Amino acid sequence: MEFQDYYEVLGVPRDADADAIKKAYRKLALKWHPDRHAEDRREEAEEQFKRVSEAYEVLSDPEKRKPYDKFGKDWEHGQEFTPPGGARSMTREEFEREFGGASGFSDFFSSMFGDTFRRDFQGHTDRHQRYRYRGPDVQAELHLGVGEAIRGGKQGFQVAGSVACERCGGVGLVGEHVCPTCAGLGSVRETKRVDVTIPAHVRDGMVLRLRGLGQPGDAGAEPGDLLLTIRLESDEHYSVRGADVEANVSVAPWDAVFGTKVEVRTPRGVTSVRIPPDTTAGAKLRLRGQGFEDGRGGHGDFFLVVRLALPARLTKEQRELLRQLADVSSGAKARGEAAS
Repeated sequence: MEFQDYYEVLGVPRDADADAIKKAYRKLALKWHPDRHAEDRREEAEEQFKRVSEAYEVLSDPEKRKPYDKFGKDWEHGQEFTPPGGARSMTREEFEREFGGASGFSDFFSSMFGDTFRRDFQGHTDRHQRYRYRGPDVQAELHLGVGEAIRGGKQGFQVAGSVACERCGGVGLVGEHVCPTCAGLGSVRETKRVDVTIPAHVRDGMVLRLRGLGQPGDAGAEPGDLLLTIRLESDEHYSVRGADVEANVSVAPWDAVFGTKVEVRTPRGVTSVRIPPDTTAGAKLRLRGQGFEDGRGGHGDFFLVVRLALPARLTKEQRELLRQLADVSSGAKARGEAAS
């Protein structure tokens, strides 16, 4: 396994006192808490937060710091590390069985301090009092393509979410120690399979409370709820910008020249749109108020981008007319080149 240089993680010298260690920890914990980061960086932030919490758990405890300094003086961060004889006290699997679920701490921590940590936690083996009754709520995000949102209906999804840690009650600490189950985060990740009915008035950032789909309660008590945040995303047919939606509409060349009507499915329902005569490729038509709800009592707009396209199948007459058009176009081009 890799040796973990906890001093490097916290950015403190090896002779740092308790106040300096606590100050560095608080600063880094604030910097890396996942709630302060966008969704695309949250997983990275969570891992950094766990590393900082693990380092603090060791360096803030004299009984752990002393053997760590003794055994760690000959190693550097990232080097392969084998605990000295007698130091290995608990495997990763033993650590997880002891503290419940997947460990928030590294293999390095488990192997060096597992037995010491177990003694620290004597008397703290039960779940937090907060969760002895109703089950905790689970928070998750559902990333939904615009097309799926517009179609609506009932769909099944795998959603990755987080639930308040049962061991520490969501506070990140057990007694004076960093919670080993969540590594101080106060929450743990889990994946759930859920069936969701997409609301007709769906919007980006909407939170759905799905009752009874959270964690089970204690001793038969009712389960918590699943708090599902909807995140609307562009797909192959639609793009979304806030409450506004943009979609391509394919129009035959002759319909673009002479005008036509097309039916379009928007978040507000199916609507008939008039394509005016002499519409050029790439022209953008605006349907006011036909986008998603904006969360302020209004709606965004729906934009149609005109794309010229031939029908999948052409009749013999259509092909002949197109050939004549091509001949006319070629003749006009040749005359223009000759004149120049």
